[in-house]
Amino acid sequence: MIPLHVHSNNTLLNGTIPIDKLVRRAADYKLNSLALTDTDSMHGIVEFAKLAASQNIKPIFGSQISSVENSGDYLILLARNNAGYSELCKIITSRKLNDDFSLSDLLKEKLNNFFILTTSIQLLKDVKSGDNIYLELIASAKEKRNNRNRFQFARERGFKFVVTNPVYFLEKKDYLLYKTVTAIRLRTNIDNLNEDDLADEEFYFKSPDAVDNEWRKIPEAIRNTEYISDHCNVDLKLNEYKFPVFSTPPNISADTMLWNESFKGLEKRFTIVTEEAKKRLEMELFVISEMGFSNYFLIVWDIVNEAKRRGMITIGRGSAANSLVAYCLEITQIDPLKHNLYFERFLNKARSSPPDFDIDFSWKERDEIIKYIFEKYGYERVAMISTTVTFRARSAFREVAKAFGFTNEEISKFSKKIPWTDAANLPIIAELFPESKGLNFKQEPWKTIVNIASQITRFPRHISIHPGGIVITPTKITDYVALEYAKNKGLGLIVTQPDMYSIEDLGLIKIDILSQRSLGVLRDTMESIKNEN
Repeated sequence: MIPLHVHSNNTLLNGTIPIDKLVRRAADYKLNSLALTDTDSMHGIVEFAKLAASQNIKPIFGSQISSVENSGDYLILLARNNAGYSELCKIITSRKLNDDFSLSDLLKEKLNNFFILTTSIQLLKDVKSGDNIYLELIASAKEKRNNRNRFQFARERGFKFVVTNPVYFLEKKDYLLYKTVTAIRLRTNIDNLNEDDLADEEFYFKSPDAVDNEWRKIPEAIRNTEYISDHCNVDLKLNEYKFPVFSTPPNISADTMLWNESFKGLEKRFTIVTEEAKKRLEMELFVISEMGFSNYFLIVWDIVNEAKRRGMITIGRGSAANSLVAYCLEITQIDPLKHNLYFERFLNKARSSPPDFDIDFSWKERDEIIKYIFEKYGYERVAMISTTVTFRARSAFREVAKAFGFTNEEISKFSKKIPWTDAANLPIIAELFPESKGLNFKQEPWKTIVNIASQITRFPRHISIHPGGIVITPTKITDYVALEYAKNKGLGLIVTQPDMYSIEDLGLIKIDILSQRSLGVLRDTMESIKNEN
């Protein structure tokens, strides 16, 4: 039996298993494949792919697509191929951004690049049976009657069926942890949770052998998990660069244009162009061209040029200052020859990560240049990058204590003595930090509270917007990643679900457009002097 309905803690405040523990347990069970189906989410896809590969486990990429109406209905979509993966990114984006999203409407579309699992007879009443649609039979005693109805419906209408053991927590003893994060998500306390709020207490990561034994009377339901697994084959092509394309004049390649503009800049930057400068520039250009980064350099050059055309102050910094090409293109202002800076620190053939341009703008002007990037390169190919806000010691303690019914006043007596640290330190925090001396968590319920709080250390809490990261893709952004609103939907800020590290692993190219208040002050000072004169 292959687990096809599995949630990590990237099903925010509903799943409770970090992906590393999930994959480790799958390896312990000697599974050769495993699905990840976080709800309306692909946040953890890259980490899952990397960790699964490290254990020789085939990753199956999917998502549980929920109903907007909170009816409890859902579709689990498992990508059969790379086209299915891209379609899944688009579907999740639609689910996250559109209030009129409908599962029924989704089922009317061609979904040939997926295996589709659902427990909902209602959703399938108006759908023709197909080779890729399965009624989901749930491995739980509480679901016996529902399973009987699903099985009968499948037989009558010609649908296939498959057994799943939905996974929300690692072991049965983790049910209290699951209830706690659910209470945090619903902003209530554990005692107020009802049955409809919670997943079944049987929804832990059972061994495949245990599920096989339970379902031996319906072997077809087990075999179908293996069939689905065998026919899901997605290659994310991690660390293979997907370069955006800069629009060059007719019959001029990006390599040629970068070469021309760089040598123009060389003549402009240096009164006397030495042989050393020429050789250095040629060496850098050959490396940039060979590694495929010419388009990337031209895009950054274009952004800086546009900013200057608009009278903005910009500063290129970071390891880009080691590049003579960047200096000649006026992206940076430091002469790397004069200061004996090595290009290899910025870019070399042995480096696995792409070069990283950090471009500073005045905080008053940054939004204007970001708008230009979206308009120039296309709203469908540009996105802001997300950052994941996680639980630390103080936030974990506060939220868990609230879930146990304590008031803010009661919690503050303790939390004010908790420093900025990892929540895993909470059980022994009095021994680690002078300011925490006197905190006694050895008595109940505080002992349980800090134990649970320590378990949600670094759990994703919500996603926010990265301070400056922008990704530009060669085709539609949703061919590669799903998008959603940052924490405050009312602001309308749309970000990638994967964070900057996953974006880089996917081979997508990012640029940091950063806001510097000091540049705003400098701009104001210059304006004041100008006005005074």
